[in-house]
Amino acid sequence: MISPALSAARDKTPHAARTRDEKTSADESITAWALAARSGDPEAVENFVRALHRDVRHYVTYLSADPQAADDLAQDTFLRALGSLHRFEGRSSARTWLLSIARRAVIDRYRYTSARPRLADTDDWQTAAECAQPRGLPGFDDGIALAELLEALPDERREAFVLTQLIGLPYAEAAEISNCPVGTVRSRVARARSSLIQSLHDAQRAEPVGAAA
Repeated sequence: MISPALSAARDKTPHAARTRDEKTSADESITAWALAARSGDPEAVENFVRALHRDVRHYVTYLSADPQAADDLAQDTFLRALGSLHRFEGRSSARTWLLSIARRAVIDRYRYTSARPRLADTDDWQTAAECAQPRGLPGFDDGIALAELLEALPDERREAFVLTQLIGLPYAEAAEISNCPVGTVRSRVARARSSLIQSLHDAQRAEPVGAAA
């Protein structure tokens, strides 16, 4: 039984600290599964894929700005990862390692389709926006599709925003995935937030005109 004193002390732990501890513990478990999966442990493989599938799908959805391709990109990411597990040594978290692979999968898709015009898919914008809403940005529940707003951002800012604000990675891990300094990631996120807020304000000012029409 937990003593009242211990329970009270636990309740005084800052929420942010608990969240960081929980994330660290989860990342350690996921990395352990990845290492165990190298030897072909089917349960470890299943746990590894299940734990990171949501993050990978969200990341490739917003980075590619193509919700219709998200499932294929996520599948491609895991196929690449499972084929490369023998080279994973746990020097970084398995989450960071896997999202780096996802980034390469998206880049390869861009290269493959660069010669063809990309049609805008709007039917699945709402589905793509079902992930956790960006913290500190009001107005995303006003019927404006988040995917549409993110698609208007430059690629580097969209990636930094998705990694830190939607998936919740620390800036240092986002910098490792993006292969750039931490300060650059912070700058990109700040500019992305400013652009998104400005887009919201512009849309809100335009609403009466649209309603009148």
